[in-house]
Amino acid sequence: MGDLMTERLVLHPMSVAEAEQIASGRPDAGARWEPGFPAEGDVSVAERFLEHCAATGDPQPFGPYVIRRRSDHRAIGGMGFHRPPDEHGSVTIGYGLVPSARSKGYASEALRALLSLARAEGVVSVKGDADHDNTASQHVMTAAGMRPVGEDDRVRYFAVSWTADPT
Repeated sequence: MGDLMTERLVLHPMSVAEAEQIASGRPDAGARWEPGFPAEGDVSVAERFLEHCAATGDPQPFGPYVIRRRSDHRAIGGMGFHRPPDEHGSVTIGYGLVPSARSKGYASEALRALLSLARAEGVVSVKGDADHDNTASQHVMTAAGMRPVGEDDRVRYFAVSWTADPT
């Protein structure tokens, strides 16, 4: 699985070696991490990815991606699928950026690339959620084409769906 490229970003599929570095918080000499990376969520994702790889193998393209700026190749966050598509062709996404990379449109740009990949891979529905007070994350999903589909006392749920390609 190769990198996903956008105008300003590279979404790099996380490897086992990278996940081990992120989980330990210790990059190798060549790694370029923005201050604040990895955040607690990135560490948790890397640990779950390592467990998944050990149990069933690498889930790519339905695994985690490290988001890097093209301009300086620094890791500024992560985005990815929680697990491969379910029996209905649905996946759930998650993401996070370091504080210095927020409010620049990076998350929406990265999410549009991930949604495009999901659709190209035959996924029919992508889901996500955000806490009620996390309006920035809600904006990310709507800017990328996802729509609110419900809520509970804690979160708002978002989704985008496509019909199967008839060709």
